[in-house]
Amino acid sequence: MIFNLGGVIGGILPFAINYHSDTDTLSDSVYIAFVVLECVGAAMGLTLAPPGKVVRDDGSSVVLVKYTSGGREAVEIVKLFLNPMMLALIPMCFTSNFFYSYQFGPVNASIFNLRTRGFNNIFYWGAQMVGAYALSFLLDSRRMTRRMRGLIAFAIVAVFFNVVWGGTLKQQLKYTHGPLPDGTPTDYPGGLIDFLQHGRAAGPIVLYTLYGVGDALYQNFAYWLIGSLTNDGQKLSRYAGFYKGMQSLGSVVAWQLDAKGVSYLDQMIGNWVLLVISLGPMLYVVVTLKDHSEDALPADTVVKGNGIVEVYGETGDNSTRSATHLSDEEKAQQYVV
Repeated sequence: MIFNLGGVIGGILPFAINYHSDTDTLSDSVYIAFVVLECVGAAMGLTLAPPGKVVRDDGSSVVLVKYTSGGREAVEIVKLFLNPMMLALIPMCFTSNFFYSYQFGPVNASIFNLRTRGFNNIFYWGAQMVGAYALSFLLDSRRMTRRMRGLIAFAIVAVFFNVVWGGTLKQQLKYTHGPLPDGTPTDYPGGLIDFLQHGRAAGPIVLYTLYGVGDALYQNFAYWLIGSLTNDGQKLSRYAGFYKGMQSLGSVVAWQLDAKGVSYLDQMIGNWVLLVISLGPMLYVVVTLKDHSEDALPADTVVKGNGIVEVYGETGDNSTRSATHLSDEEKAQQYVV
C-alpha cells in the first residue's frame, strides 16, 4: 500500500501543476517535483533502524543468517529454471506488468487530456491500495485451507480480469490512435476526454480505475502464491527475484511492441491472450499447494526471539539456548538477510 501511495502522489502532482495548462506535455515543474521527492525518499532511508534492533509485535526478532557465496547463488538461480513450479509460473510472471504499456499509453495517454491523465492515475493507484487490502482478508484467513484460499482468489482474479478486458475491447473498438507527433488529434469519438465532461468521462475513468484494482489483485495473488511454496527465506528471495526478472522481461517486450507501432487493438488482444494463457499454469500450482511447507530453515540460520536463540546446523538439527550463551564464533557469523 505504501508503494501505491507513491503512485497516488505521482498522479496528484501532474494533475495539480497542469490543471490550467492547455498543452499536451508535462511542465518542467512536474519533473523538478519528482526529483525533489526522490531525493527526500533516498535521505529517509538513512533513518531506518539497524535490523538487529528491529523487534516484531510478538516480541520476536528478525532472522539472522550467514550469507551464501556468489558462486552458490549463481547455481541456485540456474536451478530455478529446472524447478517445475517456477516454470509453471513463467506465464504469470511475464504477464504481471505486460499490460502497463497498453493501459498507460493506448488508453490513458490516447483518449484523455493531460490533466485528466493525472486525475486518472490518482484513482488507478488508489484503487490498487483498496484492492490489495481487500484481497488480504481472504489470503490471510485462517478459516480455510491454503488451497481453498488459493482457489477462491484464483477465481476472483480470473473472472475480474476477463470482465475488465471484455469492457476494454468494447472501448478499444471506438478508436485506433491517440494524438500523433504530427499534430493529428486522436480519433476517439469527440476527441480527448476531460474529467469535467461527466457524461463522456464516467465510463472510461471507471474502467481505468478497475485496471488498478485488477493489477493489485494479480500482483498480490502472485506474491502470495510464490510465498506459499516454501518457508525458506533464501529460496523465497530467489523466487521473488525470478518473478521480478520475468516480469521485467515482459515489460520490455510490451513497451517495444508499442514503440514499434503495433496497433492498439492488437496490443489489447495480446494482453488478454497472455492473461488467459497464464491462468492454466497458475491453477496447477494452486491445486498442488499444501497447508504447511516442509522446507527447513537454511543451514547456520540463527533465529532470535524472546531472549532465546535456535542455532541450526548443516544436518538440520537444532539446539536451543539463551542468547547470552552464543559463542563468539557464532556471533561473528550472524548476518542479516
